[in-house]
Amino acid sequence: MGIKNKVMLITYADSLGNNLKDLEKVLVEDLKGSIGGVHLLPFFPSTGDRGFAPTDYRVVDPKFGNWKDVEAIGEKYYLMFDFMVNHLSKQSTEFQDFKKKHNESKYADLFIRYHNYWPENRPTKADIDLIYKRKDKAPFQEVHFADGVKEEVWNTFGEEQIDLNVSSDVAKNFIKNTLEQLIDHGCDIIRLDAFAYAIKKLDTNCFFVEPEIWDLLNEIRKITIAKNAEILPEIHEHYSIQHKIAEHDFYIYDFALPMVTLYTLYSGKTNRLSEWLKISPMKQFTTLDTHDGIGVVDAKDILSNEETLYTSEELYKVGANVKKIFSSEAYNNLDIYQINSTYYSALGDNDDAYLAARAIQIFAPGIPQIYYVGLLAGKNDIELLESTKEGRNINRHYYQLDEIKEELNRSVVKKLLKLLTFRNESLAFDLEGTIQIETPNENELLIIRSNKAQTHQASLLLNAKNYSFTIKSNGEKIII
Repeated sequence: MGIKNKVMLITYADSLGNNLKDLEKVLVEDLKGSIGGVHLLPFFPSTGDRGFAPTDYRVVDPKFGNWKDVEAIGEKYYLMFDFMVNHLSKQSTEFQDFKKKHNESKYADLFIRYHNYWPENRPTKADIDLIYKRKDKAPFQEVHFADGVKEEVWNTFGEEQIDLNVSSDVAKNFIKNTLEQLIDHGCDIIRLDAFAYAIKKLDTNCFFVEPEIWDLLNEIRKITIAKNAEILPEIHEHYSIQHKIAEHDFYIYDFALPMVTLYTLYSGKTNRLSEWLKISPMKQFTTLDTHDGIGVVDAKDILSNEETLYTSEELYKVGANVKKIFSSEAYNNLDIYQINSTYYSALGDNDDAYLAARAIQIFAPGIPQIYYVGLLAGKNDIELLESTKEGRNINRHYYQLDEIKEELNRSVVKKLLKLLTFRNESLAFDLEGTIQIETPNENELLIIRSNKAQTHQASLLLNAKNYSFTIKSNGEKIII
C-alpha cells in the first residue's frame, strides 16, 4: 500500500477490543475516515515489556489472532510494525539454541559475548561508567550454558531482552530475513525500536555511535526499499539527533512536540511552539502520546531549563491524578526523562485544552500519530497502574467493545474524530507543500498550510490562553 499522508493510530493488538479481529471491527465501524494508518505495537509472542521482548517474529501471538488478521487490516490501512534491532528475547529459539549448544550453536555470534568484546583486563569501572545505560548496573547478564560453563552477554534493557551483535553475519541474515517477512505480511514502514543502542564500540558510550550507526541504518534501508517499505528510526534524545537523521532522508519522530505543546497551553505563550514548528521537517511523524511516557529530554534547548522545569511541575499541578512517584523507580520507570500520564489527564481532563493540543498537532509539519488512549481522550488508569506497579500502565488502559461505544459518544471524542477526518480529507496538508507560522501576539498562534500547487489552503488561529481556535479551509470556517 505504501505510506499515506493520513493520521496513524498507535495501538496494541488487544487494547481496542480483545484481539486483531475486534480492532478491525472498531476501525471499520467506528473510526471510518478519522484513521488512515495503524502502528500495530508488537503482536509477536513475547516474554516481557508488553511485546518488546519478542521470541519469534515469524508468527502472531495466537491470543491476538494470526497473519490473516493482520493482513486484513493492511488491506484498508497502511501499517507500521516494530523491529527490535537491538535485542531479542532470551526465550527465543535462537538464544535457547545458544544456551544448549554454546560454542557449537549456529547462533553463537548472534549475541554480544563479553569475553569476545572486551580486551584483557577490561572492562574497567571507567569503561562501564562511560556506557549510556538504561539501568543502574552494568549492561550484562550471566548465562549458564548446558555444558556447565558460565558466561556474560550484553543486556541493555530488561532481563528478558538480550542484545544482538548486529555486525555479525548471522545477525545480518537474521535482520534481513525478519524484515523481508514482515514486509511480505503487509508492513509499509518498520519502526526501528532502540536502534541507537545497537552499535557497541570500545571507548565510546555505545549510544548512537557514528559513523557505524549510519552504516547500520543504510543497510536496513537497502533491505526495506527493495521491497517498497520505509524505516522509522526511534530515538528519545536531543532534537538535534532527530534532525541529523532527517538530513539523511529518513523519517523521524517529533517527540519534542508533546512537552512544547504542554508548555504552550500551561503558560499561554506561543513563542516556543512557533520557533519549534518553523524548524521542524515535513518528513516526520508527530506525536503527543505514545505507549511510553511524555518525553522531557526531547524538548531540551527548545524549552529553556526553567521552562522545562515549569512544564514538568505544572503537569503535576494541573494534571489529573498525576504524581511524581508514578514516574519513579517505585513504579518501574526505566527512563527518568519521561513522565507517565495520558495526554488528556496531563491537560487536567480539560476538553477545550485537549482539542487545542490536537489542533496544533494536525497543523504541525509531518503525519500525525495518535495513541489509542488519546483517540478516546482517556483518563489516567490508576487501577491498572496500582495493580501492576508499572508506571507506563497509567496510559495503557484495555478498552472493551461496549466501553469504546460509550467513549465514542463523548463530545470531546466526537470533535476529535471530526478534526482528524478533516486532516485526512484536506489537500492542504501536502508534505511537499508550504507552512507559514505567525504569532499575532504572545498568546496566539497562526499556522497556514498550503499544498504544493497552492490550490488548497487550511489555517489554524489558536489562543493558547483560553484554548479557543478557528480552523478555515480555503477561507471557509470549519465547525469542529
